[in-house]
Amino acid sequence: MAAGVLYTYPENFRAYKALIAAQYSAADVKVSPNFVFGETNKSQEFLKKFPAGKVPAYESADGKVLLTESNAIAYYVSNEALRGSDLKSQAAVYQWASWADSELLPASCAWVFPYLGIMQFNKQNVERAKSDLLAALKVLDDHLLTRTFLVTERVSLADIVVFCTLIHSFQHVLEPSLREPLVNVQRWFATLSQQPQVLAVVGPVSLCAAAPVYDPKKYQELTKDKKQEGGKKEKKEKKEQPKKEKEVKEPEPLDELDEKPKESKDPFDAMPKGTFNMDDFKRCYSNEDEAKSIPYFWEKFDPEHYSIWFAEYKYPEELAKVFMSCNLITGMFQRLDKMRKQAFASVCLFGTDNDSTISGVWVWRGQDLVFPLSPDWQIDYESYSWTKLDPKAPETERLVRDYFSWSGKDSEGRAFNQGKIFK
Repeated sequence: MAAGVLYTYPENFRAYKALIAAQYSAADVKVSPNFVFGETNKSQEFLKKFPAGKVPAYESADGKVLLTESNAIAYYVSNEALRGSDLKSQAAVYQWASWADSELLPASCAWVFPYLGIMQFNKQNVERAKSDLLAALKVLDDHLLTRTFLVTERVSLADIVVFCTLIHSFQHVLEPSLREPLVNVQRWFATLSQQPQVLAVVGPVSLCAAAPVYDPKKYQELTKDKKQEGGKKEKKEKKEQPKKEKEVKEPEPLDELDEKPKESKDPFDAMPKGTFNMDDFKRCYSNEDEAKSIPYFWEKFDPEHYSIWFAEYKYPEELAKVFMSCNLITGMFQRLDKMRKQAFASVCLFGTDNDSTISGVWVWRGQDLVFPLSPDWQIDYESYSWTKLDPKAPETERLVRDYFSWSGKDSEGRAFNQGKIFK
């Protein structure tokens, strides 16, 4: 029986495959409790084991098995009944898993993600994805006409992989009129969703009740997908090129470029350095527990040249799934990358799905709100309310303690769920 640790963020449909398979096979698979997406999977320790930095990632209890692809992990933790007891059924399981990745997943993501704000909405692309997914589901419906499950007379890994790939579509875009013709798919999906092993991992699945409505605010507020983040990075690099040209004094500089280098300068450079060494504190925070790092912060903090701020997300009513809210935080951190040298923050999510808030404690050089000082820093900050804290106030000491140690509750009594550190 397989035993090991699964590294993933909450509600990752890809991780569901392995977790459900483990329920059926009685494999001892535990989710890493301290995993923070965007931080843990970028650490040297993680990358040494999993160079691609992808999740979900699996490490066996003895450390001899290291896997990253979700289908491979699910296969490894499965038993013979799930994998197929003969070559024919094993090949069929592999066929359906490949089909799910090539036919269902691209169409589902292209249809669902724009409505979740993860991708930019393009009507033509969404309609094409919708058509592609419904065509694939018709194939699935025909196959299930005379079958309860995809390969054998019982649940196999094929059913688990296809079910997990379709969860977002059933939750967000497959409204009743679209599901109605897919009688066999509906019956199969309902059967899978009610299996005790599935419920133990996913919980009750709420089906889409009405046609989705596009909200442009979501795209602006939620983290863009990797391609969009790559596009932002490329734009920033292009913006920095004029500065580079000016520094090396290449011939014939363009007049319009001479006016732009000021934008790419670090605003912190114009501020007095003070006595607080941000790098030293970050090393202490990373290597020591809070019982040492928080007193160290107050011992070294320089209130004359540094300030402490409390930030609170203005639109908690728009926060839905926890994993999406966490992506919102990660996206902001990524876009503020040039602030890291002279800033530190602990941003926490309190509550659960559809009832959560985001708030955090920030520390940076200077006494004023720094985001307006650079165009690169202005994308997200207006979505938060910012309050400068008095370093001498007992309330500030409590907030620093709670947020730096990821404890306590928010102002409405919601319990801490998870946090992210900007350093």
